[in-house]
Amino acid sequence: MTKENNSKYDLEERLINFAVSIIDVVEALPNTRAGNHIAGQMVRCGTSPAPNYGEAQSAESRKDFIHKMKIALKELRETKVWLKIIQRKKLVEIKEELESLKNECDELISIFFTSIKTAQKNKVLNNKES
Repeated sequence: MTKENNSKYDLEERLINFAVSIIDVVEALPNTRAGNHIAGQMVRCGTSPAPNYGEAQSAESRKDFIHKMKIALKELRETKVWLKIIQRKKLVEIKEELESLKNECDELISIFFTSIKTAQKNKVLNNKES
């Protein structure tokens, strides 16, 4: 496996592990009106970056790739806000895991933001060369 394939695989694995950790947090939320609402939102936004990244890897064009990466970035940002709400309201007892998950979310946001900017920059450069 080449280094490029390793980095793609590693990001996909990180996103899958992130989704699994989000599911763990969701399962730890209280069975209350607020807990159930947040759980539904978290399952949706916290697990979607992995499959969206998978779709981006099979994008039909650079524009399609950027679009799918932006969707994943949007979902990661939403997840970060929900994690902050869970932490601030003290809805779960897993404080250390929650902090670690927030840090991973920040790192993933940075990766996606940079990837999108690079793809946009390359798109502009390729258009100027044409």
